[in-house]
Amino acid sequence: MASLDVMCVTAFPATDRIPFPKHGQLRMKDFRNLQVWNKAHALTLKCYQMTSAFPKTETYGITSQIRRCAASIAANMAEGCGKRSNAEFQRFLGIAAGSASELEYRFLLARDLGFLKDDQYKCLDLAVVEIKRMLASLILKVERERRAD
Repeated sequence: MASLDVMCVTAFPATDRIPFPKHGQLRMKDFRNLQVWNKAHALTLKCYQMTSAFPKTETYGITSQIRRCAASIAANMAEGCGKRSNAEFQRFLGIAAGSASELEYRFLLARDLGFLKDDQYKCLDLAVVEIKRMLASLILKVERERRAD
């Protein structure tokens, strides 16, 4: 893995393969195979790094909020992969997308409060917007798979 100091947000290698079970089969999906999960995990690590420089008075404020909603994105994808149906998986992807939107706002707030520099904000914002787009595409793909069954 590349250093988080060198790159804005580094994704871990992943495949495009999304192993959806066919009707009547129960096969667990491995969240580590999802490119969007890898990007979300990398963004979470970056959030922890960036917020470590926030004022100590914000430890239980915006620092905690950013860390929790960043971790929630990848965690909801992981939890959805462990569910029995694609309908449940799709529901957890929707929750992850909501957390990504919340994180997008938290970055904006942190910038406006002076905790993030403009270049840091732009980097983080681009990363979370990319994750939101990827989640939207994955949600549509899961929906098509569900309708095909």
